[in-house]
This record gives sequence, structure tokens and C-alpha cells, in this order.
Amino acid sequence: MNSSITRRLRVCAAAGLALTGGWMTPAWASDAMATGGLTSQPIGHYDFCKQRPGECSIRPANLAPAALTDGLMRKLVNVTARVNAAVKPMSDMDIYGKDEVWAYPDKGVGDCEDYVLEKRRQLSRMGMSLADLLMTVVRKPDGEGHAVLTVRTDGGDYVLDNLTDKVKPWDETGYRFLKRQAIDNTGRWVSIRGGQQVLVGSVQ
Repeated sequence: MNSSITRRLRVCAAAGLALTGGWMTPAWASDAMATGGLTSQPIGHYDFCKQRPGECSIRPANLAPAALTDGLMRKLVNVTARVNAAVKPMSDMDIYGKDEVWAYPDKGVGDCEDYVLEKRRQLSRMGMSLADLLMTVVRKPDGEGHAVLTVRTDGGDYVLDNLTDKVKPWDETGYRFLKRQAIDNTGRWVSIRGGQQVLVGSVQ
């Protein structure tokens, strides 16, 4: 594991989510993750929405998953690699002096949630529906919390991650998926079936 990815891993482990490229054609037989009902909003996203309310009340008109094509996969891989390379991993405590700050990494530094926000912003500007670009909270195999971007496609759900430049089917990441944004409202979150109770700070 190179030093940059190692640092990204450490930053996300130290962040508030610490539970208080490429692709291969054969992997395209992915499934969509099963979601449950509405659940609590991560406190970092709640505060983000207070600062940017216009971004958290969007009801996408197009709720259909994106068409899985070679062009889409190239786009996802390119954005993943570009953002991962452009943003220096740094904890919220080091940047802001407190935990659980979700923000765009406009100054070139950020933690895992910030990488997700930037990838989501770039892909949305390229014309993708926000219904297909979902901020997602997961638990890594080591038990630490983490945030990734889930991309919904008609060939299954894929994950964009700051810890790797590879775009992987969600069920090949090794993560336990806990909650993600609802497809029909950018300010709401839904549970993911088979996940565990999230121990990060949440708004009840």
C-alpha cells in the first residue's frame, strides 16, 4: 500500500466516521444493494445541510439508474483517480479543529466524506442524476467507519472510494454498508439491509 493511500486510510479512521483505476468487464454482473426505510441523518451531513440548504432539498426528476456503459465506467474511473490525486488527506481536527465537518475540499485537503462530496459534485456537473450519486456510510473490515460514493446503474451499484482508484461493485469492497442518501430526496437517508446500527453521531 503506497504512502498516499495509507495516509487516506488513517485520516478516515481518525475522522468522525470512526463509528462514534480500473474495472473489469466480468464484474459488471453486480446487484443493487437492498435498502430499507428512512433512518437518521449523519450529524456531519446535517451540519452540511444547514450551511447549504439548497443542496439538501433536491428531489431528482429522474430516478432511473444510470445506464452502465463503457463510457460511464471510464468517467467514474477518471473522476475517482483525479479527485484522489488532487485532494491531500487530512483530518477534520487538523483542518477545522473539530470532528465531523463535511465540506467540499476546495482548499485541496479533506477526509473521506469530502472526497465523496467532490466526486458527487463533479459527476453531477457532467449530467448524472443525483438519484444515482449517493453518499454512503460503511464499516470497514477493521471496524472503522468510512464514507464512499455509491453510483446506481442498471448493471448494479458501484463504489467510488478515496482508498483506491478502482471502481468496484459494492458487494466486492469488503465493507459493511450501513446507510446512504435516499434516491428521491438529497436531505434524507435510508438504511441498508444487512448492515449494522450506525454508531456515528446522527440526528434522530
